[in-house]
Amino acid sequence: MPLPVIKAENLSKNFVIAHEAPERYQSLRDVIAKKAGNLLGQGKKKSTTKEEFFALKDVSFDIHAGDRVGIIGRNGAGKSTLLKLLSRIMEPSSGRITMRGRVASLLEVGTGFHPELTGRENIFLNGAILGMSRNEIRRKFDEIVDFAEVEKFLDTPVKRYSSGMYVRLAFAVAAHLEPEILIVDEVLAVGDAQFQKKCLGKMEDVSKNEGRTVLFVSHNMGVIAQLCQKAILLKQGQVVSYDSAFNVINSYIAMDQAGTNVYLPSDDTARRKENFFTRIASENEKGEGATDYSFDDGIVLDFRFSLKVRTSNLQIGIGINDKLQNRIFTVLKPIDFFRQNGSNEYVGKVKLPARIIAPNIYSFACAIWTREGHVYDYVDNVCPVKIHDNGTNLALYEGIDYGSVIVDAEWFS
Repeated sequence: MPLPVIKAENLSKNFVIAHEAPERYQSLRDVIAKKAGNLLGQGKKKSTTKEEFFALKDVSFDIHAGDRVGIIGRNGAGKSTLLKLLSRIMEPSSGRITMRGRVASLLEVGTGFHPELTGRENIFLNGAILGMSRNEIRRKFDEIVDFAEVEKFLDTPVKRYSSGMYVRLAFAVAAHLEPEILIVDEVLAVGDAQFQKKCLGKMEDVSKNEGRTVLFVSHNMGVIAQLCQKAILLKQGQVVSYDSAFNVINSYIAMDQAGTNVYLPSDDTARRKENFFTRIASENEKGEGATDYSFDDGIVLDFRFSLKVRTSNLQIGIGINDKLQNRIFTVLKPIDFFRQNGSNEYVGKVKLPARIIAPNIYSFACAIWTREGHVYDYVDNVCPVKIHDNGTNLALYEGIDYGSVIVDAEWFS
């Protein structure tokens, strides 16, 4: 088996954080005495305590040539620290990194650029930093400029570039100067959707067709699923999972679930209303409390309600709203359908189908009402859920309003 191009062995990075002790309340006399003491060199120093913080702890993994590896985790999990260690920007506190091949990194907007130099000059500067000869840079120059779409501003100092222009040129240089290993942080989120798609296509091309290795950090699970074969999940500086991208994304979503998301009415509601919901909870298909779902998951809403007054044409209505509280759709069911669970209490569940509701954030509106429009109970904006994209063909456009449902349309030509 060929040797890995990146090998991390028991990698750790710790920082020392200083904490100043909070000062007690001081009177005017205390302040004057303190100032006088400072002038005479007799002032008391502030007491500080120091804490050791591990951004990464005992991280080990192997990455082989041609692998496309996503690195995911919550903010503060250690993703950016790991990339800085791999890029040799920082040294590990302990452990060892072995890397075989030239590395190109794009960790921040304008990494390695000098703001006073023009775009043209920065291409040659960045190429030299990456170890390219002048002839190699000249050979790739036209491709870089064409990809970055900044030809008009090539002889303008990059300090006048927008953040989008900066990242276009920086990515074009990093991707075209033939590194064996390409490391890209969340920086691509700065660019527009069309350029993001172009960059992702380039990363896939250099990996599949040229056998180069790509490490990619993103909070967009759909893009990770679409681009990467494997993924590393970090939590509090440690590797939780290193497996196929699909399995790791599912682990991340499961880890992110914070237990059952439950609505319970106030005591005032129980006293005041004749018919009302006593409990509403979002669940996964296994009956476990959930707030995060994959696009492939069905969403189950488990609810209970109390009926003190039973009238004709009484029904349950469940609506789902987007993050702007626009109604996506509503489902209805007559009260007679539901099972009685005690003297006045009834229980029911509704499952919303998978692969229809577009990845985004949603909440529920639940009502007990009659067909004639009399509302006994209405609760809005309860049980918020997030649907994660697991690689749909719209994953690249996350953040752009392309609608709230995804349909499998039939096309003709």
